[in-house]
Amino acid sequence: MPITRRQACAPLLSALLPWPLAEAATRPDPHERLARIAARYFADKLALNPLAASATVGGAHYEGRLAITIAPAEIAKARALYRRVAAELRALPAEHLAPADRLNHELLAWEVQLRLDGDAFPGHLMPIDQFGALPLELANLGSGDQYQPLKTPADYGNYLRRLQKLPAYNRQAIANMRQGMRRGYTVPRALIDSGLPIYRSLAEPVFDKSPFARALAVMPAAFSAAERARIGRAWRSAFERELLPAMRELVAFLEGPYRRACRSTAGISALPNGAAWYAYQVRANTTTDMPPDEIHSLGLAEVARIRGEMAKLQAGFGVEGSVTDFLRWHAAQARFRPYSTWPALLKGYQDINQRVLPLLPRLFSRLPKHAMDIRPMPELQRATASPYYTNPAPDGSRPGVFYVGAGVEPAQFNVAIMTSLLLHEGQPGHHFQGSRQIELDLPDFRRWGWNSAFGEGWALYAETLGIEMGVYDDPTQYLGHLKQELLRAVRLVTDTGLHAKGWTREETIRYMMDTEGASEAEARQATERYMAWPGQALAYKIGALKIQQMRQRAQARLGERFSLPDFHELMLSQGTLPLKVLERLADEWIAAGGGTPVKAASPG
Repeated sequence: MPITRRQACAPLLSALLPWPLAEAATRPDPHERLARIAARYFADKLALNPLAASATVGGAHYEGRLAITIAPAEIAKARALYRRVAAELRALPAEHLAPADRLNHELLAWEVQLRLDGDAFPGHLMPIDQFGALPLELANLGSGDQYQPLKTPADYGNYLRRLQKLPAYNRQAIANMRQGMRRGYTVPRALIDSGLPIYRSLAEPVFDKSPFARALAVMPAAFSAAERARIGRAWRSAFERELLPAMRELVAFLEGPYRRACRSTAGISALPNGAAWYAYQVRANTTTDMPPDEIHSLGLAEVARIRGEMAKLQAGFGVEGSVTDFLRWHAAQARFRPYSTWPALLKGYQDINQRVLPLLPRLFSRLPKHAMDIRPMPELQRATASPYYTNPAPDGSRPGVFYVGAGVEPAQFNVAIMTSLLLHEGQPGHHFQGSRQIELDLPDFRRWGWNSAFGEGWALYAETLGIEMGVYDDPTQYLGHLKQELLRAVRLVTDTGLHAKGWTREETIRYMMDTEGASEAEARQATERYMAWPGQALAYKIGALKIQQMRQRAQARLGERFSLPDFHELMLSQGTLPLKVLERLADEWIAAGGGTPVKAASPG
């Protein structure tokens, strides 16, 4: 870092001024102190989890590194980091700061305190579920189109160094799960049963069929024959000596002692201190203080409202019976499942995207600078994962990507939800929020920050903008929008049902089938997701409803002065925020008469 004039003059000032005036002259002002605290925190946090660093900021500094974040020593390092930053912020009272820095101080204090509060709950004792954890994540990086670059021989060396950490991770995961078995912290047995096919595939004994060998299939043609041979030998050696034995050991443990010890209950409240753990998960994922009972009641009300809207559409389709009968009828119609291949399905999404693009400037004063691509989800994830989005690389080397996949093959995919999914995962949903955020002039901990209530809430709110854009003019696409909204309302009911009201896995599956018209397989997959990820499913609807309430309040108070593009700029101009903070800023904006929001705070 270059020496500033202030730093160069500090020794002279110290000599001329008596103490404590000399100390005051050399001490950084509050703005600089906060900027240093925030910058050091972010750098230290990335160093603790290089894999997450690759997924967020990228860069060669992290690409060959991997930390075993579930190891006691690594957990202790993270705890020490959060405690240090909390103490540093307490020593820098917010009242000494300018307004923009008071917001930075508030958000950093909120983030580290949330992490410290979560330290009371031993999630590291349950590191494996049907989502696959680190073994699956590492295997998926071999596709070459995610955040692990595979363009040069050095890239392959970096990736292999990460793969060679997998045996250490697996050993630590097994040790943690054994401790969890002794202390009463295990995942539901149903989640292990659903995950075992994935883990068995990762223990494939034939090298050429192994998911860990897929990186060799995407090796650039520009590599020389000698480079290709050298990389292939290194990969096979690592597979035979390290990866395959490690995955076999993990699978044997999961199939045997761990599965036998796993619990039959579905909700987190069945664990020691489980009610407090779920209350924490609700607070962390909604960034509100709403109790589970209130969320459950809100979910029931939203379910009734949305099904009422569906009933209005039902008559137009000429289908008799209940709304659930109508939804099941619609799902069974072959005409709504026209795609037989992945390229055809991708083309369908690209066509919707091309229709949406020219409509966005009506609703937004600023558009993202980064491009968005639409790709098929990595094959290993398609059976258990939902469609998702990944942010672009800030240097433009990787676009934002909407990964398509829905637990079924294209021939079973119903087109009704495609427009809503594109608006949510693509633009103006996650792509606008994520891509815009990394363009903002914010401290790095905010520029790369995330919370589900804002991020998923914005994306669900973005689905509703399809009404104003006119892209739900096809009744099937509008029904699909309502189905997606109903899904998020049902999540409020079922997540709180599972984790606060003692619902069983089977009761939850039945509720989804009866309410959404979901198939047993769809309801099972969704239920098991909520079992594995308590509270996360609440973020979508809670966040969207809060944003809709802010918009309605602004429209009512500003009247003709209300501008929808200005409101959307307000929502996106400060990056990810807890909902309570976002509401406060919205109220301040309304009180000031609306208009174009001020620029995001400078990081200094």
